This record gives sequence, structure tokens and C-alpha cells, in this order.
Amino acid sequence: MRFQPCRIGFYICHCGLNIASKVNVEAVREYVETLEGIIVSRDYKFMCSEPGQAMIEKDIRELGLNRVVVASCSPRLHGKTFMEACRRAGLNPYYFQMSSVREQVSWVTEDELLATQKAMHLVTAAIQRVKFHDHLETKTSGVNPNVVIVGGGIAGMQAAIDVGNSGHKAYLIEKDTTIGGHMLQFDKTFPTLDCAACIGTPKMVEVGQNPNIELLSFSEVTNVSGFIGNFTVDVRQKSRYINQNLCTGCGECAKVCPVFIPNPWDMGMAQRKAIGRAFPQAIPITYNIEKKQTAPCRLTCPAGINVQGYIQLVKQKKYDQAFRLIMEKAPFPGVLGRVCPHPCEAECRRKFVDAPIAIKELKRFVADRASLEDTYIPEILDREEKIAVIGAGPAGLTAAYFLRLKGYRVTVFEKLSVPGGMLKTGIPDYRLPSDVLDGEINTILAHGINLVTDTAFGKDITFESLEKEGFDALFLSSGAHESLTLGLEGEASAKGVMDAISFLRDVNLGCKTDCGKKVMIVGGGNVAIDAARCAKRTGNCEVTIIYRRTRQEMPAYEEEITGALEENIEILTLTTPAKIITRDGRVAGIECIKNKLGEKDDSGRQRPVNILGSEFVIDCDTIIPAIGQKTDLSWANSMPGLEITSFNRIKTHPDTLQTSLENVFAGGDMVTGPATVIEAIAQGRKAATGIDNYINKIQTHKDDNDIYNGKETDHGNDANQAVKLENYSEIPSNTMVEERVCVHSIDPEQRVLSYEEVEATLTEEQAVKEAQRCLNCATCCECMECMSVCEAKAIDHFMKEKTVQLQAGSIILATGYDTLEPTPMKQFGYGRFANVFSALEFERLSNATGPTGGKILMRDKNNEFVKPPESVAIVHCIGSRDVNFHEYCSRVCCMYALKYTHLIKEKVGHDTKVYDFYIDMRCFGEGYEEFYKRCQEEGTIFIRGKVAQITDKPDKPSEQGKLIAIAEDTLLGELVRVPVDMIILCTAIQARQDAGDVGRVFGVNQGADGFFLEEHPKLAPLNTATEGVFLCGCCQKPMDIPDTVSQASGAAAKALSLAAKGRVDIAPTISFIDPDVCVGCKSCISLCPYSAIEFDDRRLVSVVNEAVCKGCGSCSGVCPSGAAQSRHFTKKQIFAEISGIF
Repeated sequence: MRFQPCRIGFYICHCGLNIASKVNVEAVREYVETLEGIIVSRDYKFMCSEPGQAMIEKDIRELGLNRVVVASCSPRLHGKTFMEACRRAGLNPYYFQMSSVREQVSWVTEDELLATQKAMHLVTAAIQRVKFHDHLETKTSGVNPNVVIVGGGIAGMQAAIDVGNSGHKAYLIEKDTTIGGHMLQFDKTFPTLDCAACIGTPKMVEVGQNPNIELLSFSEVTNVSGFIGNFTVDVRQKSRYINQNLCTGCGECAKVCPVFIPNPWDMGMAQRKAIGRAFPQAIPITYNIEKKQTAPCRLTCPAGINVQGYIQLVKQKKYDQAFRLIMEKAPFPGVLGRVCPHPCEAECRRKFVDAPIAIKELKRFVADRASLEDTYIPEILDREEKIAVIGAGPAGLTAAYFLRLKGYRVTVFEKLSVPGGMLKTGIPDYRLPSDVLDGEINTILAHGINLVTDTAFGKDITFESLEKEGFDALFLSSGAHESLTLGLEGEASAKGVMDAISFLRDVNLGCKTDCGKKVMIVGGGNVAIDAARCAKRTGNCEVTIIYRRTRQEMPAYEEEITGALEENIEILTLTTPAKIITRDGRVAGIECIKNKLGEKDDSGRQRPVNILGSEFVIDCDTIIPAIGQKTDLSWANSMPGLEITSFNRIKTHPDTLQTSLENVFAGGDMVTGPATVIEAIAQGRKAATGIDNYINKIQTHKDDNDIYNGKETDHGNDANQAVKLENYSEIPSNTMVEERVCVHSIDPEQRVLSYEEVEATLTEEQAVKEAQRCLNCATCCECMECMSVCEAKAIDHFMKEKTVQLQAGSIILATGYDTLEPTPMKQFGYGRFANVFSALEFERLSNATGPTGGKILMRDKNNEFVKPPESVAIVHCIGSRDVNFHEYCSRVCCMYALKYTHLIKEKVGHDTKVYDFYIDMRCFGEGYEEFYKRCQEEGTIFIRGKVAQITDKPDKPSEQGKLIAIAEDTLLGELVRVPVDMIILCTAIQARQDAGDVGRVFGVNQGADGFFLEEHPKLAPLNTATEGVFLCGCCQKPMDIPDTVSQASGAAAKALSLAAKGRVDIAPTISFIDPDVCVGCKSCISLCPYSAIEFDDRRLVSVVNEAVCKGCGSCSGVCPSGAAQSRHFTKKQIFAEISGIF
């Protein structure tokens, strides 16, 4: 037909008077008759009517028309109508063109002559264009009868029920843990005052019990592919951490959960447990564990100790459980409760409120409350493999402990006569009492670990001898027990010079020590402070610490520096020792030089620079250098093949601590250099896992070039790593500022007289109160108490989310709405005044399952609900009909405001004064006006006027202690001030915050108000631009419950009619990409609003999914190479249309 002469029929519609009132229809018709190719030109009053369509069909048949142009309304309204008329007459519908002279001419042009001329230009353009139309054929495809419904509110439930009752499969996908939507939060429904739960819960049960409905709660759609009749829907099922098939909903888990969080179902006005369900009648009945990102305290702990977990157990006074939780990661709770540097506290988010939680002190409290003699020792299934551990310090004993728990036969070899390493020989009793350390070591050994003391590795035993004895693996964990020297003349020979490590070892092991009368400690770390405080206790002497930088740069813990100063230990900063002065071979003094800070060194600290001429001498008889430690690796020569780093440390794999020798592992100071006890413990546990994996031949090595990604591992994290504050529970705005617990310590005058422990353990009252300050950053604290009481074994804290694919022929969107958060509207005082409530908050107050059990009560200054109000103001249109927020009316606010007035009168008392501030009372539905009149009869005071401000500042005594609503009464024409006890804000219904993301997934457009757009508000109010995707409920616009339910049934009928038809026609007016021209720039992929374009990685070109494409032409407009083109929108057609206009 392309080469046949065009025989065009032209038809212009009067559209009643919509077009004819401005456009001279007859003149246009007569003008068209003169154009080339026109066979017939007609006008008719209503061209879309049956006679009008019959006229077109008759002319096609009798006059042999091969092109048709209709000038009328918009193609969106009746384009399909006229295309279908052409098809019925035997003409390919794509030889039809429509000219919108109503929308583009008569409705926007006042001058009749100008309108007529404009109409002539537009119809000429359409006529010129239609000459170049091509013969296009639709494709036919079968229909999958299944229906996917997205959103489990009343609309989604009704649609699912209708589909399920028809015998077809319905997949109901709900983002939340329960279906029901906002309606189940309501107390009553207007105008009948039916209980919302009484209406909603039977529907929920029906959904749950219908065999044709598959409910996917706590799930989200991530991708939709395919086309009408044949959609593939990817659904991400989020982790409940509870097996839905096993959970019986008994609630025993919630009873033992120690974590309380604001309950979102009650709008944060009450609390719930971290494990629970939204409300008792929830469907499904399965409980859910709410988890956020791992708490920063736990994330920062090198050993990965579950800090939040044991703190919550302390709050519940479950001290034994807290102790066991600590022991899961570190077998030294009492030690860590005293000498841990607590990097966790630096990241505690409580610091944003007042001060970090006293985490270390709480750990000590737990350890001291526990009875080590009664510590549960599990039954261990012995294995044949033997493991040797060198060094009985924190790293070695920790590795031994966790290896023994796995069943290995472990022997620990210790050079000294006692175990404990630097914990035993380097930390004084006033910080770490021997009985505490010895008790925890004995507990570790009681698990069946063999300890051999007075045995030096490399001398008494060797690597070879251990292999001969049948040991399968070796863990090297000797500490840094050698002091670094000052390098000054006379340091090695002068009497009165002793290194700090030896001095502390002698003190801790009870050897005789003589410090003299004046002691100089050189250094600024913890060892220096410990040596200074021990020297103070050893005899009645003066102790001075010399440090080369300022106090701020001292690496010692701040609390230890403070303790030293309290004990009258002098600290000389910016001072460097230059020379040891001796007399008769004994120390007589030390010559020093003053410093200033210069440029930064490799560590990031400023270098100390000597000040020439500032030398001075200090008299003393003892000098104790404490400037650092190192590990003795002299035995390493006896182990050929063992790699040593340039820092004189053993080289290990960072993930397993395996050395260059396959069956040898190393950790602690000899790998990291001198480190903290918590870092040593972390190394020990990591080594135990590495050894276990090695023996069981489990490959866990990551690529050596991998960069640590900062997420929590089984062994904790680098204490120096910054923690990002990302997905944590919000800090409640009403969190009270509380003082951090104050730890009692012995007076300085008394404590220097002995080695008695300086700091006292918290009392139970102090510990519980301090634990209550925890903000539960991760929500669930993973204390595992729930698992101990779940008889169904339904709880799985390691459950992963999964993705399922659904096949369906149609999709119904019923995603609902959000309510406006009124905080930004400062004039209403929401969030500032305790008794200004949003509409949903009041619904929960009035609800029998709400925070007050259905009693309408006011809050006091502590946010506690105390007494009912004597007067209440209800304010309409908060965010609705407001140019600053939403210009539309939310439709339901007037009626639910009237419902509130009635409920207040009913529940609080008819003598309660209720003021209703409205702009216009819109009671449009059945029974609504009658309800309005009833509220008037009950004594509600109606004030026509929008509230301008809510304040608590009184103008007269009667306003004292009240909230004052200030407004203009437009009926009286005067300003009014109404003092009340409570104010309820009727907040706007608005599109969901994630509507944009949802729209992109389903290819659905949004209007300017954010709600989803229907295909046409009158002809296709349930359809969308994406065929096969339907709308219902408040995702489309604000509507009340009856309208929502009606729309849901309508959307279900649309989906079912598609399934009943069994096939669909797919329009050919779509885009295509010429692979020979495409350059693979991918510009079209990101621009496509329907996600219809994919990239072919093999051919390196973009490809259009013709079943999804809507032919909008966005790709062809952006394509730089011209490869993307649109059928039925070719260049010839476009240029012809443009030439017709001119």
C-alpha cells in the first residue's frame, strides 16, 4: 500500500461546543477539502459516538480510504477509539492520525478567527504526516493468569481476596512485617464508628487462610521485567531472623528480650521489644527481630565482644548470661574490665547526648559478680590432633581456650614459672589484682589445657622436638618482654639504672626491689606510668616522669596519667635525658635538655626538637627507662624458612595468622609489636580459627591484596579504625541527659601505701542504672536469650535475605500513603509541645491496643501519660490546601476530625470542650453530613479559620499552663486565642516517600503531587501507562475507605478480565536500536523511564525489550549516533508534520 496514492478521509468533531464554540468547524472542513489526497471531509457533533464511528467505517469501506485523520480531543482520550473503528472497517489502525484541536486550540485560544486558523495548521500537519505512515502489525501473546499485588493494606487485601476467590493465584507482597496497613492503626472508622480492627482483622485472616493467596510479607519488589500478560517480578524477602514455617507466635522470646525500642506501630509513644510483632492480631503471626548495623562499640572492639548484648543483660540483672556472652569472644572478662583501653567507648553514640557508657566498668562488674568456680565448662568432644602454644600470655591462653573448646589437645609452654605473660609480670596489682588474673587463668586451664612452665622455646624445646612429639600445629605468642635502651653512656654499667620491664616483673613476682629516694622514669607510655606508680609504693621516695613531648602526646591512658598526678608524681614534659651522671659507679643524677615541638614525623606526631643551651641536671639515685619494648626472636634462627619482617616481627597472613611455615601460626606482640591486651586476645582467637581451618583443610585465605573493608568480622576490628554512623537506630529526641557513673577510688594518700586495687567495682544499683543509658544502636543486641526459650527452634540470627522470582500476567499497585510529618511546620509546635499530637498518634491513643489502652490522656513533662484533657483543639488542613506543602485536599481529614470530636466527648466526657478549627467542612460521602450534624449537637465548637500559631506563652491568667491556638475566625472577622490542654493536627495524606523508586521499578509515572498517575482519570482510572499494571487505593490519590475498597475490587476485575481473555495484543509503536550504528554509550539505558533497554555485553550494543517499550521516544532523542529510532515516529513523519504546520 506504500506506493498506492493516498486516499485520506478527514473528520472534525464539534465535541458539543468544546471545539465549535471557538473553532469554525465548517470552515476547517471546507479548507481540508482543498488539500491534496483528501477524498472526503466531514464534521459531526460527537465524532466519538456510535454514529460518528459508523460514518468513518462506512467511508473506509465505500470510498476505499487508506488514511484517516480525526480532529477532535486528545489521542490519550479517544485515540484507541478511532483506531479500533479503522480496524473494524478493514484499515490498518496505524494509518490513522489524530489532531488535538480541543486541548491545543479551542481550550487555550480566545479569538475565534485565530483559533480557526490554528486548527487549520494543525490538521494540515496531521494530514501531511499520515501520508508517511507505515503498515504496522500488533503482536499477540498469551497471558499468565497469576496476579501480583504490591501492598498489603485494605486495598491490597481486597484485591488479593477478589483474585483468590476467583480461583486464580494471587501473590500479595507487603513491605512491612504484617498486612493491614494504616487502617489497623485506627480506632474507629467514620461515619459508622465501626471498630477498625473488627473490619480489618477478618480480612487479614481471610488473606492468610485463602489457599490461592501467597503472602510475602517483609518483602520488596526489586525488579520487574517482561510485558503485559507475562511479567517476571523479582522479590527481595528481607530477613526476619525467625523461620516463618516454625514460629508459633507464642511470644516467649519477647518476654526475655532485654532490648526496648520505640514502637513504630504506636508512633513511638510506647515501647516494644527488639523481637516482636506489630500488634497481637498481626498476620502473619510470625515474630520479627529488628536489627540495624552492628553497634559501633562492638564494631570497634578488636575482639568483637558483643558489648551491647552484655550491657542489656546487665540492665535485666542477668549477670551470668552477660558473663557467658563476654566469654564467647574473650576468656578474660575480669582482666578486660580493669586494664582494657576501651576503644569501644570512643565510638559510643551516647556521647552525642552526654557521655559514653562506662563499658569497661560494666564488664568488670559482670566479671566480679560471676562465680568462676561455678563457670559452666561444656562437654568437649576430644580430637586426636595436638596443638602447642608458646607463651602463656593473653594471646596464647586465648588461643588455647578456643582451640580446646573445639576439642583439640592443647599444651601451653611458658618460659616463666607462672602463666599470664605481661598481664602477670607487667601490670601491677593496684590495677589488676593477682587473684583476679589467676582465677581467670585457672578457669581457662580447667577446660583441659595442659600448662608447662619454666620451659623456654629454642632452649628447652624446639620446633623440631615438638613435631617429633606429634604436635600438629604450633602457635607462637611470646610477648614483648625486653625493654628498649636510652643509648646513653653508663646506662648498662651504672648502679641504679634498671629497665621498666624488669622492675615491674620483680615487683609483681614479689622480688625485693630498692628504688632509692629519688626516682626518674623516662617515657610516657603505660609502662612508664606503671613503673612510676609502683616506685611510689615501693618506698617513701620522690618520683618524676620525664617525657620528650607534651602531656597531650603521652600515649599512656588518660586515667592512668591522672592517677599518677593524684599520687604526687611529677611529670616533666618537653624534656629529653642527655646524660647519666654517676658518682663512684652509681647514679647521682641525670642531665636533661628542653624541647620544642617541630615538624610531624611518620606517626603523625610533632617531633621533639632540642633547645640549645637549655640543659639542666636533676639529682636522682635511680633511673628507670620505659621508652618501649621488643620481642626476643633469637630462637627464630632454629626455624629455617620462618619469615621475619624488617621490623623484627614474624610475618603472618593477616586473615589466618599463618606464617611462612605451613603448620606454624603466630600472634600477639611478636606479630603486631607491643599492643594492648584486647588486641592480644583478638589475635589469639583469630589464630585459633586459623589453626582449626588449617587442620580441617578449610581454605579461608583472601587475596593478599584485599583491603580490609571495615565490616565486622568474626574476630572484631582494628581499634583505630573510624566507625561510620550509618544504619543505626535513631537517638530519641526526648533522651534525658544523665551523668555517667562515677567510679569510687581510694584516696591518693591511702592508695600509695599499698598495692590494693585503686578503683572499686560498681554497685548493682550503679551498674543497672548505667546500663540503662545504652541507646541500643543495633536494636537487637544478639544476646541470644530468645534462642534459649524458643521451643520451636525457629530463631536464626544468621538468616540471610533471599530473592524469589514470580511469574504473573498483571500487577496491581496498592502501596498506600504516608502522613505528613508536621515537625517542619514550626508554628504548630509539634515535637516541641508534649501535648500536640498528629492524627495517627491520636488514633493510637484512642485505640484499645494503644499505649494508654484506649484512654485519651495528656503527657507530663517526662512524656508520661497522666490525666485526661479538659479541653482539646482539632486543627484541620495541616499540610493540605497549603501552597508550601500540598495544594490538594486530603479528602478524609474533615471526617476523621469529626470522628475525633465524637470520641473525645464519648471517652473523656461530654463536658470536655472540643474546638474544631476548619477552613471548609467537606462532608461529601453517604452519612457524612449527618455525622457532622451529630457532632454539632454534641457540643463541639466549630471555628472557621486556619490556626496561625500554637504557643504556650499566656496573655492572661486563664491561659496559664495551657496551649493556645491562635487563629482568625473568618465568620466573625476577629482574632481568637483558644487555650486548651491538647491539640490534634489533622495531617495531610501524601505520596509515600519511596513512591519514586517504586514508580521506576514498575514503569509508572507520578503526578506533580507525587501520587501515581492513572492512564486517564475518567476512561481508565485504574490503568497506568504500563499496560498490565493497575492502581488502587491511596497510592493514586487521597481517598476514604469505601472508595479504596471499591477501587481494589475494580483493579482485581481488570486483572481477572485480562486473565480470562487469555491473550494480549502488543502495540508495534515502539523503539528499536540499529546495532550497526549503535556505539554502546549506554545513554539511552539510564534515560528510559520504562527500563526497556538493556546492554548486550557480547555485541556491546544497546537492545530494546520490545515487550516493555512504550514508544515514548526518549532514547531516540538522546542517542548521539542516531541508532535509536521509534516506529510510527520516523524522521519522514516528523518533518512532514512540521512542514504541514508552515
